[in-house]
This record gives sequence, structure tokens and C-alpha cells, in this order.
Amino acid sequence: MPPFVISPLVKIALGVLGTGAIVHWTVKEMRRLNEEIERVRMASTVDPATRRGLPTLRRDPRTDEWRVS
Repeated sequence: MPPFVISPLVKIALGVLGTGAIVHWTVKEMRRLNEEIERVRMASTVDPATRRGLPTLRRDPRTDEWRVS
């Protein structure tokens, strides 16, 4: 007989606590990731007036290089 015996009820309780901790961490991490994605999405939105001031690249058909137009 093993020197330390854990009752099935204690094993189930530990399993439920562990599962709850994993679910809590997963939800917290998903919220953090969604907030970060939303922050990046909002930061990447460029004002149309600012966008018109940026140069546009076009491919030169003769040299096949990208040039500012």
C-alpha cells in the first residue's frame, strides 16, 4: 500500500480547481490579445489628408524598378 493515499473526492476537487485556473488564465489572455489587436488596428488607421501627403510608389516599366511618382 502506498504511504500517501488521496481520496477520489480530493482528486476531483484538485482537478476542478486546476481546470478553473486554466480557464481563468485563458480568458484573461484572450482579452489582453484582443485589446492589443484593437489598439494596433486603431493606430494603423491613417487620416485621409495625411495619406495624400505620402509618396506613392509605381513600377517603372522600362527598368522594372519601383519609383516615387
